Amino acid sequence: MTTHGIGTSLLVLAVSLLIGGLAIHVGAKLAFAAKDYADAVLTALLGAVAWTVVDIAFAAVGIGGLFASIAGLLVWISVVRWQYSVGWIRAAIVGVGAWLSALVVLGILGIVGVGGLDAFGVPGA
Repeated sequence: MTTHGIGTSLLVLAVSLLIGGLAIHVGAKLAFAAKDYADAVLTALLGAVAWTVVDIAFAAVGIGGLFASIAGLLVWISVVRWQYSVGWIRAAIVGVGAWLSALVVLGILGIVGVGGLDAFGVPGA
């Protein structure tokens, strides 16, 4: 069993957040809703926190599974809508673009031997 210190955990979180921000930035460019990269990283962070709050709230009242995941996704998309001042469709396009971009980036990192990372703030990636 491998144990990691808090420094390693924070580094993985930071890199995963940067990957999530990159994915959201690419998704926003695809939806013609681009802002700068810092906005995308902030969106990744806020989206992840919002999804987590919804997940915890639903778990606290005994609701989980698909319904909680759909509610979390809708809240995440609403964060994208708010951050980028776009409608539901463009926010969903940002989400799909972010998800695909995250899969590509994580796949490339895996090929070059950098594993154990996520795209923090991008659902399903």
